[in-house]
Amino acid sequence: MNIKRSSGIAAIALVGALALASCATNEGGTDTPAESTLEGTLVGAGSSAVGAAQETWIAEFQTANSGVTITYSPDGSGAGRETFLAGGSDFAGTDRAFNDEEVAAGGFASCAPDSGIVQLPLYISPIAVIFNLEGVETLNMDADTIAGIFAGTITNWNDAAIADQNEGVELPDLAITAVHRSDDSGTTENFTDYLAQAAPSVWSYEADGIWPIASGEAAQGTSGVVDAVTNGTGTIGYADASRAGELGTVAVLIGEDYVPYSAEAAAAIVDASPFVEGREDFDLSLELDRTPDSEAYPVVLVAYLVGCETYADEAQGELVKAYFTYMASPEGQAAAAEGAGSAPISETLFERVTAAIDVIS
Repeated sequence: MNIKRSSGIAAIALVGALALASCATNEGGTDTPAESTLEGTLVGAGSSAVGAAQETWIAEFQTANSGVTITYSPDGSGAGRETFLAGGSDFAGTDRAFNDEEVAAGGFASCAPDSGIVQLPLYISPIAVIFNLEGVETLNMDADTIAGIFAGTITNWNDAAIADQNEGVELPDLAITAVHRSDDSGTTENFTDYLAQAAPSVWSYEADGIWPIASGEAAQGTSGVVDAVTNGTGTIGYADASRAGELGTVAVLIGEDYVPYSAEAAAAIVDASPFVEGREDFDLSLELDRTPDSEAYPVVLVAYLVGCETYADEAQGELVKAYFTYMASPEGQAAAAEGAGSAPISETLFERVTAAIDVIS
């Protein structure tokens, strides 16, 4: 089944139609919501970065649809893709979309034979470069400096490459411990994609979900990286910005200005980036441009919610369609923004997402 991206406005009607199943007003025009008739269980797995948003989405959706139970295991993007491929989950959360080779290979066990997959960018968040230095809350760095630290060529906090960009900041004569993910991680793939695009003269490795070099310290999952940076001395790492907490963070040089992370600056990168060519219209995979010429924040993570175009079990398709509709809705995006600090998708992207959701059955 194929739809045109320009049909997005027509598909917005789907949001209202499915919302009626759980939160519509009755015909008398009062504010009493109609009782949801949805029933069943959904299993999701994947990105740990999107875990906080999933907790919020699940709680809100189950409140409105008491007959539905949803579980989500934040085991990492790689594990989530593998679980979905094997049929162990009804949907996946992943910080990078299935690529051309994976889509062409097919074999998604929860899907009907010959079904495609729907990949929707529903969670947009900056990746914070986090550090732990006593008395220092923020630092300015250009892409070459960040790349040099994680490549292991800049090894001390008072290195001139850092000091020259942070006049007036007292930097200690202290070794840098760079922490990276030990698991196959979409956050790592997004972070290394930024390094490869923005600092090619320093970072000579392609974007990869598996850390490409033997350097620094490895930690499992988002929580592991945050814990390692928090409990270390002179540590630096990268994690979904919603998990930065009280750690120091890096403002990234864009043009002549240092841009701190924010949800709004991260969303600006997404809207300026093209979709991957050659995909079906319900596959909204993006080619992120990490080298903006405006004040957008380029170290950004886009988590995709992935489901089947057609499910082997039609009832599961109905539940996934309803849940994806909620996550994409203004209400769902606002809930994630409040609960996880993500950036709501733009109106333009919302139209394309709702058109894509229309194919799920």
